[in-house]
Amino acid sequence: MAREAQKIISLEDGWCNNIKPNAINVLEDHLNRGFDKRTSQLFTPKDFMSTYTTCYDMCTQRSPYNWSEQLYDRHGETISQYLSGTVVNALREQHGEFLLKELVRRWSNHKIMNQWMQKFFQYLDRYYVKHHSLPSLKEAGLKHFKTLVYDVVKSTVVNAMLDVINKEREGTIIDRPLIGSCVELFESMGMGTLDSYVADLEEALLANTKDHYARKSQEWIETDSTPDYMIKAENALEAEKLRVANYLNPSTEAKLLRVCDDEMLEKREKILLEKEGSGCKVLLANDKSDDLSRMYRLFNRLPKGLEPMAEIIKDHITEMGNEIIKRREAKIEGGEKDTNQDPNFVKELLALHDKYMAVVNDQFAGNSLLQKALKEAFVDFVNRDVGKFKNADLMCSFCDRILKTGGEKLGDAEVEEYLAKVVQLFSYLTDKDLFAEIYRNQLARRLLNSRSASDDMERLMIGKLKLKCGSQFTSKMEGMMNDLAIGGDHEAAFSAYLKDGQETRKIDVAKIDFNVQVLTTGYWPAYKPMEVTLPSTMKKCTEVFKKYYAETTSKRRLGWSHTLGNVTIRAKYQKSYDLQVTTLQAAIVRIMKARKTIGHPQLVAEVLSQLSFFRPNPKVIKARIHGLIEREYLERDASQANHYNYLA
Repeated sequence: MAREAQKIISLEDGWCNNIKPNAINVLEDHLNRGFDKRTSQLFTPKDFMSTYTTCYDMCTQRSPYNWSEQLYDRHGETISQYLSGTVVNALREQHGEFLLKELVRRWSNHKIMNQWMQKFFQYLDRYYVKHHSLPSLKEAGLKHFKTLVYDVVKSTVVNAMLDVINKEREGTIIDRPLIGSCVELFESMGMGTLDSYVADLEEALLANTKDHYARKSQEWIETDSTPDYMIKAENALEAEKLRVANYLNPSTEAKLLRVCDDEMLEKREKILLEKEGSGCKVLLANDKSDDLSRMYRLFNRLPKGLEPMAEIIKDHITEMGNEIIKRREAKIEGGEKDTNQDPNFVKELLALHDKYMAVVNDQFAGNSLLQKALKEAFVDFVNRDVGKFKNADLMCSFCDRILKTGGEKLGDAEVEEYLAKVVQLFSYLTDKDLFAEIYRNQLARRLLNSRSASDDMERLMIGKLKLKCGSQFTSKMEGMMNDLAIGGDHEAAFSAYLKDGQETRKIDVAKIDFNVQVLTTGYWPAYKPMEVTLPSTMKKCTEVFKKYYAETTSKRRLGWSHTLGNVTIRAKYQKSYDLQVTTLQAAIVRIMKARKTIGHPQLVAEVLSQLSFFRPNPKVIKARIHGLIEREYLERDASQANHYNYLA
């Protein structure tokens, strides 16, 4: 049986009798009347297939009855006529927020219309559009909306959106999803890019934001304190970030906040930092930690926002440090004795450093620029010396005070904490070698006089200095500690040497208990050698030790430093007394203790008289007197020139 030939569909018949009444008119009617987009089914499968089949047949008929070109054109004309005739007219009747709502509704409808028109004519997309390199049906529908609707109303819509956004900035609750839907329209009009969003909405938004915060910041700066202004500025920045998160494109955030930073912070920074009664210096002086943290957070947002702040911080800390220096200067000028012992002065410097180091770390997040400001401030006044003793000397003496027996009554943890703080202060000294020289001399006295409270603490301090300045800086100090550490080995070896039975090695241990500390010359401070006449028993001891040392070591030369020695003498009166004296510093003390006050020539003469058995050099006596003054056994008489008073 022969197959019936397919009926040819004319353009007008297919369009006017099927597509237009059964699809397009129904679609436009639904859009105009409104419907629930979540549940409504605009076309049944049967109705849809009827229209689709008609379009398919009209596009697959042989020429001259293939209507693909005509249907593509009528697809565009249909959308264009609806947009220009119905949508644009509806939008022109609305203003403000009502315009936005109507635009969102019409844009939503257009997406539905575009979707169904694409479905009805989708055979065109498959063949005709590809073959002729034409815009797809969806793309063509979007372009029609952009040209006929978007380009016509966009400036009015932007103004309406900005009015709503500014209302929100003033505290009014707005319809955020509405603004978000408008933003989505601007994004879509870029056809896959953000060009339309940026050019048509974002640029206007940024300009509007600039004007808004220029006005607001002027109001705040005239009426608010710096802390109150900063609170408002920080809240505004958080609100703008939230605004982006709620309904703007994420790419806008950085640009929007940059505008806010410029208007609220950069242009107002100098006034805010220097504002009388509430600026940065006042906040520092009054320990306003929360306000300082906020100030840091805000001005750290600016490319060079911390630089003016750093200058104020530096000047303030310098001023506080100079006040401490001035108080010491005033004490000396007021007649208080000028010595290298001023623990309260050092503690004040340490407390000041603790305070502002905590501010830099806690309130300023350890920022390197603000750390530099603190450092420069401390370098400025820590190197300002007053009186005859340098601050390096005072710091060393403070360490000596807490490290030696009989000094500050502190536990190990407290000592360690103080040492760490002193090393921080030490790092600001410009003449670190002077500190090292003084510290080494005092370390030597502690070690040789058995006045060090703890070897562990001594090594801890040396370790901290080494960490700060390197091994070369502390090599001699470490050598001193090592000399003392191996001293016990020498003592044991010498004792064994004495007991091996040789006559030449014998020492009358009943009369004298003799110990020698061997020091490496290169490690210890230079001590001027001097010749003394030793008692015969002591002379015998030194000769025996010299012989022992020569036999047990090679390539080392032994020298004696009598100025560092000390002797315990047992004196028998009605009962026995043990007198601990140096081999030389005892006659001077004995004379001063008896006389209380004496002139320099008389003191030297009496010392020479009492020590005639070994004839000390007068220059040595003078040096010992100066040493006793430094150690506060004696002082110069302020009322009589060249006289001394006994203190100890």
